[in-house]
Amino acid sequence: MERRSLLRAAVLGGTTAALGGTLWRGAAYAAPAQPGAGPYGPLGSPDANGIRLPSGFTSRVIARSGQRVGSTSYTWHNAPDGGACYADGTGWIYVSNSEINPSGGASAVKFSSTGAITAAYRILSSTRQNCAGGKTPWNTWLSCEEVSLGYVYETDPWGTNAAVQRAAMGRFKHEAAAADPVRKVIYLTEDETNGRFYRFVPTTWGNLSSGKLQVMVAGSATSGSFTWADIPDPDGSPTATRSQVSGSKSFNGGEGCHYANDTVWFTTKGDNRVWQVNLLNNTYELAYDDSLVNGTAPLTGVDNITGASSGDLFVAEDGGTMEICVITPDDIVASFLRVDGQSGSEITGPAFSPDGTRLYFSSQRGTSGSSSGGITYEVTGPFRS
Repeated sequence: MERRSLLRAAVLGGTTAALGGTLWRGAAYAAPAQPGAGPYGPLGSPDANGIRLPSGFTSRVIARSGQRVGSTSYTWHNAPDGGACYADGTGWIYVSNSEINPSGGASAVKFSSTGAITAAYRILSSTRQNCAGGKTPWNTWLSCEEVSLGYVYETDPWGTNAAVQRAAMGRFKHEAAAADPVRKVIYLTEDETNGRFYRFVPTTWGNLSSGKLQVMVAGSATSGSFTWADIPDPDGSPTATRSQVSGSKSFNGGEGCHYANDTVWFTTKGDNRVWQVNLLNNTYELAYDDSLVNGTAPLTGVDNITGASSGDLFVAEDGGTMEICVITPDDIVASFLRVDGQSGSEITGPAFSPDGTRLYFSSQRGTSGSSSGGITYEVTGPFRS
């Protein structure tokens, strides 16, 4: 569905704030957003898994780090992070990264049409601190290394084909990736305090072995127009990719990235912002800015981001109050779920099943606060379509 600009407003001391000559309207915060005060209603009491959900939704634990997944013989990885879902006949597959260094990689869980776990297995090994990534239209998983001079690895969710290092996509502190089938490019975020927003233009769409790495060039304002410029040396050595193009725009800690309907959204954790890039007219603006809502919004610690067919965005918190929050097309920010008793963790890997009725995500460090305590969940219920 077509989505308009989000949350270009905040109520600060009872007034609307103006920024750069644009009226930042306060409709979404005429009554400050409260946890649960959104399209799904208020959150209930914690369920048996310690998750607060709206009425009509239920949760179950899919996997725990260091333990076998369901009745399979496969042991789930530590520090589960970015993830995505893939249709598999009448069932589906959920893939999940492992953000440990060394020996990060990624794993997959296979489900039947009823949601029963039928298999679990490794799809990527011997890589470093695999944080987020992205799904391609040809049904591979791009697993990104969040380390200096990190690589993108293209992996097979079915575990049949060997993973392939995609050096042409640049070497930097990779975070997330989002495919744009219209412009035939892959957008990439960089988790540095002065990170950049990139796109990779493959020589041939569907083949990531060669192409051009480009960076967004724009001013320092929070909205405006932009262009793309080629990165001269995607290898990033001796000069980091983020330092190679004069005028490239700096972003404070790039995190999640999501594409839909000629728009790409990405998050920056250093300033708790969600950015919206209009690809039809080559403009960018803030979709959400935590500093402008004066502590009244539930969403803090922005991190991974995904979208539903309804046009709703679901943003996971790194810290905050351990919530996944929803940003609706009509500018409402609300808590969708909260994980209790895991304040030393972060929420990662939100992804919807192909039919949109199940949401998968992980608590990276669980109740223990360590990478060996990760828990991966499934939430089922009446999601908006």
